[in-house]
Amino acid sequence: MPSPSPLRVLSRRTVTPPPRPRHRIPLTTWDVSMLSADYIQKGLLYSRPPFRLLDHLEAALAQALVSYYPVAGRFATDQHRDADGNVVGCSVSIDCDGQGVDVIHAVADGVSIADVIPADADVPRLVRSFFPLDGAVNHDGHHLPLFVVQVTDLTDGVFLAFVYNHVLSDGTAFWHFLNAWAGIARGRSLSVSPPPPLLERWSPEADGLTPRPPPPPPVVLPYPDLTGFIERLSPPPLRERMLHFSAESLEALKDRARQELLAAGDVAGAAAVTKFQALSSLVWRCFTRARRLPPHQTTFCRAAINNRTRLRPQLPAEYFGNTIYAISTEAVSAGDLLARGHGWATAAVGRAVAAHTDADIRARVAAWMAKPVVYTLRYFDPNGVMMGSSPRFEMYGCDFGWGPPLAPRSGRANKFDGKASLYPGREGGGSIDAEVVLTPEHMALLEQDDEFWAAVSPDKP
Repeated sequence: MPSPSPLRVLSRRTVTPPPRPRHRIPLTTWDVSMLSADYIQKGLLYSRPPFRLLDHLEAALAQALVSYYPVAGRFATDQHRDADGNVVGCSVSIDCDGQGVDVIHAVADGVSIADVIPADADVPRLVRSFFPLDGAVNHDGHHLPLFVVQVTDLTDGVFLAFVYNHVLSDGTAFWHFLNAWAGIARGRSLSVSPPPPLLERWSPEADGLTPRPPPPPPVVLPYPDLTGFIERLSPPPLRERMLHFSAESLEALKDRARQELLAAGDVAGAAAVTKFQALSSLVWRCFTRARRLPPHQTTFCRAAINNRTRLRPQLPAEYFGNTIYAISTEAVSAGDLLARGHGWATAAVGRAVAAHTDADIRARVAAWMAKPVVYTLRYFDPNGVMMGSSPRFEMYGCDFGWGPPLAPRSGRANKFDGKASLYPGREGGGSIDAEVVLTPEHMALLEQDDEFWAAVSPDKP
């Protein structure tokens, strides 16, 4: 395509919830550990709406913020002192004072839907320009909005970019919020409205056995402030592609893994195989081959996992906050990973999932409290792979009143060599779209990998 004109910003407005008593929501270990990560940058591409869009979206957003009022807040850090007045630590909270969220209106001259989602090609770099606050980290929520929307007009459609502070919540709660907003925008009946978000944060009792009745106390960290933990790291140049895996292709991957495990005598492993495990195995092995790791180099597969249903008692689905961990397979040498085959790697992912129990979650919380850390890109091993997002997120149901989205896309945030983010497939039926991110050199080698491309399904227009 010819080089489009620069994106032009037409307006910026602030949307606030109705006034309510000011209060603070203390952040938990899971939230605080995200302070140095990037904002979430997710977006949805739509056909052109037949009505005045901005007023429609802003009115519905103001109504959604009645229940999701923390989204319109800012962060606040408080110092804690001993009896002598010495600073012994700090805690971070969401200051819920209705400071507001921003809605930006822009136009991308000469850019069409086909330019945003070209067939069999990298995700175009122009998509990054649709996302504001590029380069912001979550700690910046002390002075920046926690949520910013950019509405970008295309020649034949519109792109809604959502930039959302990850300390507010994980992807599960983020997509619940977006769908609640979309439901209001399309005039959803109150009789079918989803349950309101559970805003009180969760933390374990000191004995680690039972949840503490809300509200939990603030997590006091043994530092005067957290600014020394905040890093702004830029990844190397990256290529990213959005690839489709049909339900039939995923079933074939599962069956291949099952057959290999049965041939090896692992009946239990074969019975437990899932689509997620089989696809993660494919990504892990093929990324490792594309990187041409030395045979002795250790590697592993990590995946973001939701803790809600794994806790005992479970956290409700509407829990609004972060409750995710990155689980990991056992480390294995690159030579062994490729030699042992697809079935073994699939079962290794399955063992990591099965080991993530209530006891494991509570042990991780206790270990973090004993030695608090704020995660950055430094924590991602350049020889491993990371599976993020989830095909369970309700992306294609996010209809704001003029039809479902055509495709999801993301910005530059939280990406690095070896990241794969899984989205629901556009065709439904258990299909999955994978956003794969590698350096240009590694992507070029992946494009020559017959095993990988045999599983990728042709993209339907």
